[in-house]
Amino acid sequence: MIFRLPALIATCLLAIHPAAAEEKLTVLLDWFVNPDHGPLYVAQERGYFSDAGLTVEFVPPADPNDPPKLVAAGKADLAISYQPQLHIQAEAGLPLVRIATLVATPLNTILVLKDSPVRTLADLKGKRVGFSVAGLEDALLAGVLQPHGLTMDDIVKVNVNWSLSPSLISGRVDAVIGAFRNFELNQMDIAGHPGRAFYLEEEGVPSYDELIVVAHRDTLDRPAYRAFVDAMERGIQYMINHPDEAWKLFIAGSRKDLDDELNRRAWRDTLPRFALRPAALDRRRYERFAEFVLERGLVESLPPVETYAVELQ
Repeated sequence: MIFRLPALIATCLLAIHPAAAEEKLTVLLDWFVNPDHGPLYVAQERGYFSDAGLTVEFVPPADPNDPPKLVAAGKADLAISYQPQLHIQAEAGLPLVRIATLVATPLNTILVLKDSPVRTLADLKGKRVGFSVAGLEDALLAGVLQPHGLTMDDIVKVNVNWSLSPSLISGRVDAVIGAFRNFELNQMDIAGHPGRAFYLEEEGVPSYDELIVVAHRDTLDRPAYRAFVDAMERGIQYMINHPDEAWKLFIAGSRKDLDDELNRRAWRDTLPRFALRPAALDRRRYERFAEFVLERGLVESLPPVETYAVELQ
């Protein structure tokens, strides 16, 4: 009998050391599942996380404010969050670090009805402006009003508690801040009440990353994190190259209820805003926004950017 020794040895080794189990990551989303998360689910459906040796679970939050706090407390591996909030969390001492960018441009706008008499932001004087997130949106509002010679005392703030489009359509407010250009604009158009947006980055607010991935500072040496980011990049590339096929993957299985006009429009409008190099960090961009929140008094001091935003090796 002739034995093929290398093959025999390999078989024995496999019997002794079975294939390593995939490493599990729990990733908290910033909100309910929507096209902003497209690359994550496309990467999952295409098997890119599995290729990288990962099993990834995405968890929508009960409260949108919770995901970064849970990562900071060590109760989840990663969270989808927002760059503007990261600066505030850094001052508060939360051990959170940006490791990747998902959506690389601002989505936030100041939104008015299309036929509104508000033609420039100077016209907001004396008007009611709806908001959902106090603090940060105060700084953003103050930043865009200042070039027009206005202060926060020149407007009437109204807490609309996330009811942005309905409050605008009903006439409860004259404008809202916090409306995303890829969602609320489409939502209002579909409802027959088209809107008009003022883009913050065109009105004095430094450009920033809207959606980012954050991790706990003490866990940055985990190879799984870089593997996750690389798989996410593959998901983004597939979406850009095959948007129609990627859409079918996004609405597969339990997500089929997302197959409606609003989400199809949001998918189209979000597609060009995903980070083509999600791991890459533009440090100066983060420094500019840090200077902005300091100047607006949203924070009193900030640690160096490299303590809360990094590019994984």
